[in-house]
Amino acid sequence: MKNLIAFLSNEVFSIFTKNIFQMTATEIIKSKIFETACEFIPVLDSWKQSGCSVVFTNGCFDLIHRGHIDSLAKAAALGSKLIVGLNSDASVKILKGATRPLIDQQSRAILLASLLMVDAVIFFDEETPYELIRSILPDVLAKGSEYQIEEISGFDIVLASGGRIERIELTDGFSTSDIIEKIKGSV
Repeated sequence: MKNLIAFLSNEVFSIFTKNIFQMTATEIIKSKIFETACEFIPVLDSWKQSGCSVVFTNGCFDLIHRGHIDSLAKAAALGSKLIVGLNSDASVKILKGATRPLIDQQSRAILLASLLMVDAVIFFDEETPYELIRSILPDVLAKGSEYQIEEISGFDIVLASGGRIERIELTDGFSTSDIIEKIKGSV
């Protein structure tokens, strides 16, 4: 009987701690998602007061793939905190057409926020994150190497505030559009 009580106590403890951990992980992920720049500013201020170097990148991240992970990891390595500006559903439709996004903005945000290298995800409704960048004034603005510096939204704001622009080499063979085409071809 004593062994049974010990076993049950260990099982109950294990289940209890597992549920606490899962709940905490979910809370941590959700705490990294911000609907607006205004909601995010207090966090940003504390990072900057602590001397953190803030990196900003953006995208639709409709189907997250290895190319995205590689780019986010490279961007994160450029500073101490990585902020991802995430195109809202309305913004993706403007950029990609009526059939996109494939994944809704809350689901895309949760996927991004669950990545270790991502410290914050902030939605923006416009075609570009220009106003979001103006609000954040990151130390580093990171974007794929397929863009020239002058084509990167907010480059002028970041350079004028003493920040820098970093163009990240993309991982060959990974494109959301190509993945969508492969899926369509196999149906």
